[in-house]
Amino acid sequence: MKVAFYKHNLNEVDKAACMEVLNSMFLTTGSVVEEFERRFAELMGSPFAIGTNSCTNSLFLCLKYFDIGQGHEVITTAMSFLGTSHAIERTGAKPVYVDVESETGNIDLSLIESAITPYTKAIIPVHLYGQMIDMKQLKRIADRHGLAIIEDACHAIESERDGYRPGMFSDAACFSFYATKNMTAGEGGAIICKQQRMYEWLSKARIQGVNKHAAQRHGKRYQHYELDFLGYKFNMSNIQAALLVNQMDRLAKYLDIKQKISARYEQAFTQTQGVDFPIALPETKHARHIFTIWVNPAIRDTVLDELQTRDVGVAVNYRATHLYRYYREKYQFRRGQLPVTERIGDSTITLPLYSQLLDEEVDYVIEAVRESVKSARELV
Repeated sequence: MKVAFYKHNLNEVDKAACMEVLNSMFLTTGSVVEEFERRFAELMGSPFAIGTNSCTNSLFLCLKYFDIGQGHEVITTAMSFLGTSHAIERTGAKPVYVDVESETGNIDLSLIESAITPYTKAIIPVHLYGQMIDMKQLKRIADRHGLAIIEDACHAIESERDGYRPGMFSDAACFSFYATKNMTAGEGGAIICKQQRMYEWLSKARIQGVNKHAAQRHGKRYQHYELDFLGYKFNMSNIQAALLVNQMDRLAKYLDIKQKISARYEQAFTQTQGVDFPIALPETKHARHIFTIWVNPAIRDTVLDELQTRDVGVAVNYRATHLYRYYREKYQFRRGQLPVTERIGDSTITLPLYSQLLDEEVDYVIEAVRESVKSARELV
């Protein structure tokens, strides 16, 4: 049996909506993006949503809104995709990492205040794998020190914790519609925020800083647009929005399937020697973006190879950011500074988790993991 690492959920309705855009005049930002923004804001319970071309650039725009740049520091986690740190780095600010919780992989809130300096301007928490951190606690910390909070909610569209959702206790929350996300357009991103001023700035900043995009000028006598400030080219297109807008109606159905698959994995691996996994806290609604297991770092790469030999698609989400060459050499980071993050980064394997997985495929993955771990342990 061959089990793919991921399969997207785009259906004929999504494809038809995309084709309608392709047959229209406006392929770039226009009315379909506006429809997506309206519906996404409604889905997330937020006053405002802004469509962008990636979560990385969404995070960057939010940091720039707060004038964060050279000489500043932003506290975050090294247990995330590189884009989280890259967004900080691109502003000229320095990413400052604190370690993570050993049971969830989420940022350890008890370590944040000791990392705050006079140069700290913001905190970027990451809701790893789709499980929210305690945003109420983080909000109290940020308020005590006058810091902005920008959530990396790439994994967390469906997430809740104690009845609240991304964006409720932060200045903004940023999302990704990358190829493997629960809702995808291949590429794409979004920001939700509560403040009108921030919404207006972000809406202009994503499209060069001009006050009217092309679709807003179409159908009237020619109007000159004004450049309000030096902006960027981070806007979402109507093509991406068309693929996204109807997927929102199906998120709950797909999440229910992924919850059941995750429960089967957890039940099986609880009884498998040499395999552990992050816990799902009882007070959270887990978005189940990805399912990871943890194995002995000494055999992790061997297990990866064994699983691929058995035709099971795998990935690693994630290695520790501070140990990548660029960050290690620039900031003199070294192994041992973030022991929990490093242990997770060295032991993680990501398994297939998507709504089209068949029962027999889940069974096959479980058995393949057990056989691969046993085989790798015998080789050590």
